[in-house]
Amino acid sequence: MKKFHVLTASTLAIMLLTACGDDSVDQEENENASNEEATDESASGDISIGFSNYAESTVISALWGILLEEQGYDVTLNQVEKAFLFSGVENGELDLGFAPWLPFTDQAYVQLDSEVIDVQEDGVLYEGTEMGLVVPEYMEDLNTIEDLQDYVDELDGTITGIDGGASLTQITEDDVMDHYGLDDFELLTSSEQAMVSALDTAYNNEEPIVVTLWSPHWTFGEYDLKYLEDPDVAYGEDDDIYYIARNGLQDEQPDVIDWINNSYFDDDQLSELLLYQSEEENDEAAAKRWIENNQDYVDSWFE
Repeated sequence: MKKFHVLTASTLAIMLLTACGDDSVDQEENENASNEEATDESASGDISIGFSNYAESTVISALWGILLEEQGYDVTLNQVEKAFLFSGVENGELDLGFAPWLPFTDQAYVQLDSEVIDVQEDGVLYEGTEMGLVVPEYMEDLNTIEDLQDYVDELDGTITGIDGGASLTQITEDDVMDHYGLDDFELLTSSEQAMVSALDTAYNNEEPIVVTLWSPHWTFGEYDLKYLEDPDVAYGEDDDIYYIARNGLQDEQPDVIDWINNSYFDDDQLSELLLYQSEEENDEAAAKRWIENNQDYVDSWFE
């Protein structure tokens, strides 16, 4: 049965502290018991999937939760804060993590050649991501990030962003705004859902708005939007979307690694999945709908 958990920083900290004993004999016994338990879990096919609260990560995690359960695994889905996605995989609390952007956006958390987290060389799920500042197409005269300096009053000096821990937020605040001299702007941090809500309200009233956004994202299929040109590439080069695994999982569950490595989404396929996500009541329903509409392709991942 698939289980869903929300793990916070304090929860993970307690889990880690509980694993540490003061007495050396007890600690050795605990370690032996833990090793035996891990072996039993591996044999029974338990898989713990971690994901951060971003559209593509949540729905891809739901998809793999469904597919692995169909293969007989007992799957636990864990929504975690961005930083703990990586630390959870590194310390073994999570088996799999979806879905870091590499080699640039999430390089503060993990490198492609990491020795403490398994970033599969063949584990690219999607190629050619993009992120930046986005405005509606009806803002015809605003085309570059440099142009924003002329729109301070019209935009109330506000760039509508997502949560403060996101790499997109950090890059915008620390690199892009400083590089392009956007001193008169404030980056309003909230959440992806709040940003989309603000975009929807402004768009439906044809009001000016600038948001931090990324591709792939379902909003580009729902609204007529455009990226502001970034002539100095302050946001960096395009990334690819990967998954990560704890060290040792490939030896314990080689089929799981092979199946995920076989999976891949092109633009149309991932856009379809994200569109279903926006239309269905939850990620599981969206993932099931996508699987049903792409059954032959999904089956090829398991050949």
